[in-house]
Amino acid sequence: MSDLQIALILLGILLILLVVVFNWWQDRRIRQQMQSQFPDGDTDPLMSQLSEAERREPSMGRGEPASADGEHDAAEVDCTTEAVIDISFSQPVQAQALAQALQGVQRVGGKPVRYFAECEGGGHRARLRAGESYSSMQLAVLLANRSGPLSAIEWSQLWTAAQSLAQQFDASVEGPEQNDVLRRAAALDNACADLDALVGISVRLPGPLPASKVIQAVRDAGFLPYGQQLAWLADSGQPRFTAMFDSANPNDIQSASVERIDLLLDLPNSPADDHAFSRMATVARDLAGRLDGVVLDDQGRPLPESADQNIDEQLSNLYRRLDEAGFTAGQERTGRVFS
Repeated sequence: MSDLQIALILLGILLILLVVVFNWWQDRRIRQQMQSQFPDGDTDPLMSQLSEAERREPSMGRGEPASADGEHDAAEVDCTTEAVIDISFSQPVQAQALAQALQGVQRVGGKPVRYFAECEGGGHRARLRAGESYSSMQLAVLLANRSGPLSAIEWSQLWTAAQSLAQQFDASVEGPEQNDVLRRAAALDNACADLDALVGISVRLPGPLPASKVIQAVRDAGFLPYGQQLAWLADSGQPRFTAMFDSANPNDIQSASVERIDLLLDLPNSPADDHAFSRMATVARDLAGRLDGVVLDDQGRPLPESADQNIDEQLSNLYRRLDEAGFTAGQERTGRVFS
């Protein structure tokens, strides 16, 4: 083998190494940029009630002064969507001790648990407050959500947690029969299954494009940060639809380039809109124009503009049915069930 051949081989190896190092550096830089734009917010919602109150004197979660004895927080158990266990303490329990005991009971399986307490001197609380003592409390578990109806195992886990609290604080426990709870859970799940809808549109890019360029194009089109997502927001500040990149949120992209933008309308969790689909389709077409892409429906076929009005009418009817069933689109109560 001649010296020239050896030199060419070494040069080729060096070029490959340079490409690998450059791709690694670019991927790392993009990840850092996305993390700085979409910071994580891992907090314990139960303990934050107390830590926030301890820093600023006993107060409600939004910073208002603590109400006088006998006044009530507005939030209450939702008897239609939740099953409730009542716990009555033989002696008043301090908020800090109760919060520590409840740390492991924020969820049972796939269902969230809410807490409500009655103050020793009177007053209903939807959030625990430092410096208060409670004579009783309720554990309210969601009967159904998108993970399905509350199961016997999940209900048993909550009942076991309630009994543990009763033993720790010398309390009595009352709750509905398991069969009744499971029957209600199945009924709610069946009712909501006919009211749920996730509508998607995709923008297929002409080929792999740098993730940073695509994300910037989406932001330039009018999308704003919303939690870990980029969303097209309504005037109320709620998301009408969100953008994903190769089925990932911006800070979850696994490579330095993407090939597809997905727009997703979560109908129960977006404000009612008679032009819900055509609004999203118009934005998708704008993005396609910016990036030389093609707009596709949820079946992967080109989306004709003639379909917009018909789909708008279908979604408007579903918004109406949700409202008639007591689940107004975009409201917190609706979001608990359709999550």
